[in-house]
Amino acid sequence: MKYQPADIGLAVKRLQYRHHRALSRALAPLGLSLVQWDTLRHLHRRPDASLHELAVLTFQTDQSFGSLAARMADRGLIERIPSPGRAVRHRLTPDGERLRAAGQDAVDGVLEASFDGLTARQLDQLGDLLDAALGPDPTR
Repeated sequence: MKYQPADIGLAVKRLQYRHHRALSRALAPLGLSLVQWDTLRHLHRRPDASLHELAVLTFQTDQSFGSLAARMADRGLIERIPSPGRAVRHRLTPDGERLRAAGQDAVDGVLEASFDGLTARQLDQLGDLLDAALGPDPTR
């Protein structure tokens, strides 16, 4: 075996760290942090998501995401909509959608450059291997 599981785990973490730094640099001119852009991306895909759903999707605690959502609402990027009970739903504003789209272009550029050394077949293999390693989502 060429690689031990610990070697693979470290390589995944190093790639994630490299992406995080590059994405943060690419999003900074838009006035967005990576977690803010990630929030906009998830709201684009899941309009009316709850605070808890968005916290899970962005790897935040409910409390930290609540603070982030309040700041994003104050900036006019998202709307917070009261729902029955204690739930609060979230939606993109037109400014939030504009920044999400601009951020997507920046993110696509970073990730395309990162994986530029791989062929289409290798990218498919990497995706398949990561899917296999992740297995089914235990939260569903």
